[in-house]
Amino acid sequence: MKISVAMAFNEFTPPAFIKQAVQLAEAKGVYGIWVPEHVLFFPDYASTYPYSDSGRMPGDPEGLLDPFTALTFIAAHTERVRLGTGICLVPQRQPVYTAKMVADLDYLSGGRVDFGVGIGWLKEEFESLGMDFASRAPRTEEYLLAMKALWSDGLAEFSGQTLTLKPCHFNPKPVQRPHPPIIFGGESVPAMRRVARLGDGWYGYDLTPAELGARLRELDAAMAVTGRRRSEIQIIVGPNRHPVNPQTLAEYAAEGADQIVVPVFASNMAKLEQRLDALMAVQPAA
Repeated sequence: MKISVAMAFNEFTPPAFIKQAVQLAEAKGVYGIWVPEHVLFFPDYASTYPYSDSGRMPGDPEGLLDPFTALTFIAAHTERVRLGTGICLVPQRQPVYTAKMVADLDYLSGGRVDFGVGIGWLKEEFESLGMDFASRAPRTEEYLLAMKALWSDGLAEFSGQTLTLKPCHFNPKPVQRPHPPIIFGGESVPAMRRVARLGDGWYGYDLTPAELGARLRELDAAMAVTGRRRSEIQIIVGPNRHPVNPQTLAEYAAEGADQIVVPVFASNMAKLEQRLDALMAVQPAA
């Protein structure tokens, strides 16, 4: 089982701390670092956050570094650790610029990007950005098809319902071919279908091992419709509120998880080292 961490960086995490934190994570053997995305937060919102009992984001955050900016900084200060967007809100972004950010980050990092994507849940954020909330799911799929066209060899061209690209140059291409893995977030049946149609992986969040197994059976059914098998994709799980210990790690692995992503936060390096040591000790040494 690959063990990765989720880290959120904001106005309270100075650049020097971020550099030390990610270098420590890499030194401890962490497989990947995943960072979240929200460009706006609101003190009051009607949307329901799906991963808390209250329907609000824990801690009522007020800001985050852009994931591509943060991951580019991390890439410059690490050598091996994978760099994951967890999760990039694809339908909120102009897709050509998103494709550019992914490709450039993959180029600069030597091919270490895992492109975690999702359709989003915070309607107020979409409205503030002038992006339609109701059409976010089909727009996500179209944007990703356009990105794949841009990442392909030679001239890029695309024609869709919301985006048209005349033959154009788009360089540099990603190091990973044909493109960095596209990892879909989301636990609904429609999310499983998106994985089956377009995904190189699935990132299930806030799931117990039993819940993971149930979702994977839904994923298997969706993939059978498209003629694909689960063995073709990565299975990633973020336990979030659920415990991570040797027993649950074994249970996640038995259900089919390839990678686990655990949130790790600390106000200083000593606490961070303690938490990373405890996390990495969960899995017996090979």
